[in-house]
Amino acid sequence: VLCAYPLSRRDMPIRGFFVFLFVFTMFFGGGLIPTYLLVNSLGMVNTFWALLIPGAMSVYNMIITRTFFQNGVPHELLEASQIDGCSDFRMFVSIALPLSGAIIAVMALFYGVAQWNIWFPALLYIRDRSLYPLQMILREILINDAAGGISDDADAQYLQELIKYCTIIVATVPILCIYPFVQKYFVKGVMIGAVKG
Repeated sequence: VLCAYPLSRRDMPIRGFFVFLFVFTMFFGGGLIPTYLLVNSLGMVNTFWALLIPGAMSVYNMIITRTFFQNGVPHELLEASQIDGCSDFRMFVSIALPLSGAIIAVMALFYGVAQWNIWFPALLYIRDRSLYPLQMILREILINDAAGGISDDADAQYLQELIKYCTIIVATVPILCIYPFVQKYFVKGVMIGAVKG
């Protein structure tokens, strides 16, 4: 939101250049090895920061939010606040943020689901089993079950399957519980942020 709002303002100098820099990173990334070397040199390997900081900014989500600000917050309202003497920060806090509840809910859902389902960065950066996210534990259970083979005992096989499927349900229920509360904002925020503009 803090990045999308300035890029949505028509009066921002060299706005197109900054948008180009962000979009460029969507198409050309550093790759897996340079990213690992950077995370390692910053001392974030085997910490939860290795899971949070590299994925903290999604350019795609920023572009959706910028489009929302361009189309959802009237430019005339911002001009009227400038006439009343509002600073840029005050316009952001007092006008743009209260009008952008829908897109904030959508972005919170996008980032929440992405962080909830994260397992590949944990596979790369986390060595300590006590720091594993839920998806790594689920992956471990599924792989150990598949590698363990099929037991001759029907009760043991049933118990293995039961644990596997219960773990999958436990991993999906929190997101399923949150989604109904965000659904009304989700439809509005995605339609305004993605269709217009």
